[in-house]
Amino acid sequence: KLKTMISRISLLCLLLHAITATASKPISLSSGFMKVITNRLAQSSELAKLEQDVEDFNAQWVASAENPVAACSRRRLICLPLDDRFDPPMGNFAHGHLQTGDKMSLPRNFWQAIGSSKAEVPWLMEVSRVEGVTKPRVQHVSEDYYTAAKLDRVVGGPLDFRAPQNYVFLPWWMMRALGLHARDVVDVKLITTVPPGSTIKLQPHSSQFTKEIANPQAVLETELKHYSSLTKGSVIAFDYNGKRYWFDVVELRKAPRGEKVPIAKVQDCDIKTEFMPPKDIKKQKQKK
Repeated sequence: KLKTMISRISLLCLLLHAITATASKPISLSSGFMKVITNRLAQSSELAKLEQDVEDFNAQWVASAENPVAACSRRRLICLPLDDRFDPPMGNFAHGHLQTGDKMSLPRNFWQAIGSSKAEVPWLMEVSRVEGVTKPRVQHVSEDYYTAAKLDRVVGGPLDFRAPQNYVFLPWWMMRALGLHARDVVDVKLITTVPPGSTIKLQPHSSQFTKEIANPQAVLETELKHYSSLTKGSVIAFDYNGKRYWFDVVELRKAPRGEKVPIAKVQDCDIKTEFMPPKDIKKQKQKK
């Protein structure tokens, strides 16, 4: 009954929104009003089906899990981008770094998983595309950002545990790295096997990073504290003096022997950072 009531309220809200959106123009059956209603109803129906499919999958996973820890350590979730509503209050370390860190908003079951598994800090979550379920990749291109990376998984940490059941909210760079649309479906799981990093190699997108910042190495070390881990092939961002700088994660090595790895922890690790020549300088040389 509760679900039925919620569905009716949602339908009423959709109708009111559609009426308000078209109220400035005369309403006629020959206008776009009915198309608006039809499209909104179709979208609502599609979302309801998606939520039900995800809920059914998770229920099956919980029922078949080997133990209580496994039951709450993994979920299939609908992803949406983080926005300012999730920004922690001033004084919180993550304040102002929603898009320049690797933190995500998760449903509460992952907090239970951390407690049950006694996972050590930093707590890490793997977000991965689901073959045959996640939509075809979307290529994100902008003036200050470009990546042709086609990652199938990235790793990050929790921002909080207040996302609705069956949803996860990700920073935009994660959405871009995985080629995700809003309301795409991903698998998320708690992982405890990521090795500590020793060396990371980054390639700035712009040479302005070294020109505009007196001590880029020190700034980078400070800004890296907003990332729990790094994934090779991803593109991450730092903000400094009101400007955003993008970097390709080119290479990662783990401690203590320095073997190359696809994912490495950077939080609470003694990390050495190396820079490759900026991408814009490389492009200029290629043109010549």
